[in-house]
Amino acid sequence: MKTFPIRIGTPDGLLYEGNIERVKCRSITGDVAILAEHINYVTALGMGEAFIRLEDGTERHAACIGGMLSVMDGSCHLLATTWEWEEDIDKERAERAKEKAEAILKTQGLSDKDFALATAKLNRALVRLSVKE
Repeated sequence: MKTFPIRIGTPDGLLYEGNIERVKCRSITGDVAILAEHINYVTALGMGEAFIRLEDGTERHAACIGGMLSVMDGSCHLLATTWEWEEDIDKERAERAKEKAEAILKTQGLSDKDFALATAKLNRALVRLSVKE
C-alpha cells in the first residue's frame, strides 16, 4: 500500500514523524480516514479514538481530543490539543476521572457551566478508556 508523510504534534511538541499508510481520527463532523494521494483537506478535530497504520502494517492507537488536521500536497499535519498513545494512558486514572465526573453529574442544581465541564471530563475519560480496551 502507498504511504505518505505525517507529523503529529501537540502544543508540548512533536509526537510522531514518518511515513504511514493511513490515519483515522474523529473530526467535528465525524470520523475521517486519510490515505496516500488524498486531496488537500483541512478540518477541526473532535474527541475520539484515533490510529495510524505504519508502513509495516502495524497500528498505533491513541486518544485524540481536539485540534486540527490538514493534508497539503500529499503531506499530513495533525496538531492535537491532546494526543495520548494507548501505552501512555493510565487506565486507573481514567477510571477515577470517569467516576468523579459521573458523581458530579448526579449533583442536583448544577449550573450550565458545571454541567458542561463535567460532561467534557466524562467524555475525555471515556475516550481514554475506549482506547485502552
